[in-house]
Formats: sequence, C-alpha cells, structure tokens
Amino acid sequence: MDFNVKKLASDAGVFFSRAMQFTEEKLGQAEKTELDAHFENLLARADCTKNWTEKILRQTEVLLQPNPSARVEEFLYEKLDRKVPSRVTNGELLAQYMTEAANDFGPGTPYGKTLIKVGETQRRLGAAERDFIHSASINFLTPLRNFLEGDWRTISKERRILQNRRLDLDACKARLKKAKAAEAKAALWSDEVEKAEHELRLTQTEFDRQAEVTRLLLEGISSTHVNHLRCLHEFVESQTNYYAQCYQYMLDLQKQLGRFSGTFVGNAESTSPPAATSPPAVAAATLPAVPTIPVVPTIVGVPNTVAESVLNPNEVKPPASGTRKARVLYDYEAADSTELALLADEMITVYSLPGMDPDWLIGERGNQKGKVPVTYLELLS
Repeated sequence: MDFNVKKLASDAGVFFSRAMQFTEEKLGQAEKTELDAHFENLLARADCTKNWTEKILRQTEVLLQPNPSARVEEFLYEKLDRKVPSRVTNGELLAQYMTEAANDFGPGTPYGKTLIKVGETQRRLGAAERDFIHSASINFLTPLRNFLEGDWRTISKERRILQNRRLDLDACKARLKKAKAAEAKAALWSDEVEKAEHELRLTQTEFDRQAEVTRLLLEGISSTHVNHLRCLHEFVESQTNYYAQCYQYMLDLQKQLGRFSGTFVGNAESTSPPAATSPPAVAAATLPAVPTIPVVPTIVGVPNTVAESVLNPNEVKPPASGTRKARVLYDYEAADSTELALLADEMITVYSLPGMDPDWLIGERGNQKGKVPVTYLELLS
C-alpha cells in the first residue's frame, strides 16, 4: 500500500514537473532542447506521409463506395471483425430490372430482346466492378490502413515518449542551473548541485536512447513509401483491367445491337451499324485522328454511286494515296458480306472513300476486302 502511494506521488511529481517545463517554454521563460535539422526533417516527412495517406485512403474509399451509409456499415463490420455481407452492385441491380421488364414486354419483341442484351452487359459490368473493388481493397486500401493503424501509432507513441524525455531533460537542466546559482550564495547547496548533476546525466541518457529509437522508426518511412508505391502500381493495374473489361463489354454490346438495328422503329433504312457511331472516350485516347472527308449528299431520285460502292467494298479500288497501315485491337466478326472479319494484333491496310461513315474504313488483307470499324483499330503513321 505504501509502495503504491509513493509511486502515485512520484508520478504526480513528474507530471507536474513536465507541465511546468512545458508552460514555461510556451511563455518563453525556459530553455528548450532543440532536435537536429535531420531529425526535424524526418518528423516533418512522417507527418506529411500520415496526412496524405489519410486523405488518399478516405478518397479512395469514396471512389470505390460512393454511398456514405454503405461505407459506415462496412466500417462497423470491420471494427467488429465480421465479414462484410455481399452487396449487389448498381449494374447488377439494373440488369435484374431490365431482364424482368423484358419478360413483361415480351422477350421476342425488339425492345425485349434489346433489354435482355443490355441487361446481360450491365450484369457483366457489375461483376467487373465487384472484382475491381475487391482487388483495390486488398491490394491498396488495406496496406494504407495498416500503416495508419499500425506503424503510425507506434511512431506517435514513441514521439510522445521522446517529448516527455525532453521535458524531463530540460527540467533537470533548469534545476541544475538554479542549484548552481544558489551554490554561489551558500555552500550548503553543494549537495543539491551534485544531486541535480546526477539526475541530469540519467535524463540525458534516457533522452538519447529514446531519440535513437524514434529516429529509427522515422527513417522507416522510406520503406513505407516503397511499399505504398508497389501498392499504387497494383491499384492502377486493377483499375486498368477493370476499365478495359468495361470497354470491351460495351464494344461487344454495340456490335450485337448493330446486327438487328434495322428492326428498330425509325431506323429501318439504316445501312451503317451504330456500333461505331459514338466511339467511347477510350478509343479517342488510343486512335489517331482520321482525316474527315466531306459526305456526298444524296439527291432524291438520283442514284448515289459512291454510297453504292461503299456498300460493295469488293468492287472499289483503293485511292492512289491516303492508304494507311492499322493494327487490329480486338477480334471482330463480320456482320455481313460487306464487312471484313478481324483478328486481334493483325496488320491490315485501310483507307476511306468519299461518302463513307467516318466511323468506318475500308480494310484490305491480301485479296480480302471489307468495311471495318475505326474503334477496333490503331492507325499507324
């Protein structure tokens, strides 16, 4: 019992001494031991790493799960160490609604058929989104969260201990200074000087030891950056695969819809598949610009020989100049005899003719010739 009382009294005395030293430093009435410039740089770098890691983590969570209620639910499950229940993605829910609507409208009708095809694509997009979120959570969010909840907490704890050791050291320096000033007035204070010097040596040793421990932890921030760099590459890889999947799914859908676009009301006379009428933004970033050729207008009652030649590519002759080489990005199955089937990574010759839809070109491979969609090509200079 007496031991516990003495320990509490000692702890209270240490706390009071630190509080006094801290207050006097803030008031400019006490000296403060300064850390070297390298140590201060390590501290600033660690704080910067922690702050930006928090911001990147939070915003990535918003990117992967925009619904704040869902994020709170996932956070609670994580804190309770329980598995987060599987949640239907928006794409999968939309696919379900489209399929049910198609069954009500009639799966054999043009609208019903289209709803089924679009719904299936939305289901595939939703599944790809789920895989991306899962991959990004494991390979990117988890390492960032582990740093904040593990390494950073350890660093913060050791920094607090170092701060206390510094306050103890500066308090001992202040007591020694007072003891020496009193010794100059009375020899009775010589024992106080010796005691203050002994305490100063002990606190200096403890401060130096704690400074070295903290320094090693702060220098480990460089390894943290290397680890986060690797995780960032994995995140980019997952995101790239996800968007590539989405892009391919939409190209496939456009191709499927183009095959029976003539059954749509108001589109019975369409001769060009709508599969390439609105190229996605991804293609714009990959494909070089194709020179625009003025469209030859059609005059009522007058045959448009140019348009007819476009519909019969086997009968047209390549222009004397303006042909280009192109690399095929994806496999393409010809919808009819006017189109040329493509295989990924093969090289073909392409050119345009007056009056052609700008989203299509004439492609040649040996003796074979036919229309090809621009979105499936990488045009080479």
